[in-house]
Amino acid sequence: MLSRFSDFRYKEVINVRTGQRLGYVCDAQFTTPEGRITALIVPGRARYLGCIGREDDYILPWECISRIGDDIILVESEHGIRREKRPKRPGFMGKNT
Repeated sequence: MLSRFSDFRYKEVINVRTGQRLGYVCDAQFTTPEGRITALIVPGRARYLGCIGREDDYILPWECISRIGDDIILVESEHGIRREKRPKRPGFMGKNT
């Protein structure tokens, strides 16, 4: 199966052990020299319609992914999934706001 990264953005991620729907892939981590994907990133859920912010993102190591289908990505490991805060992006003119 040949896929592009943009195809991952339309696939829902589901934890097989708990049946929890984690969301859709928004980003990936990869190694620079080899260009190998090491983890997929799913954004945390929005709090109160997104006005208060979001929960921490899910970081899904590549080893935890058990199956990639046409429209779903199944994740197997309970302990491998970790949560991280999204790093702040610089604001206007490169200054943090």
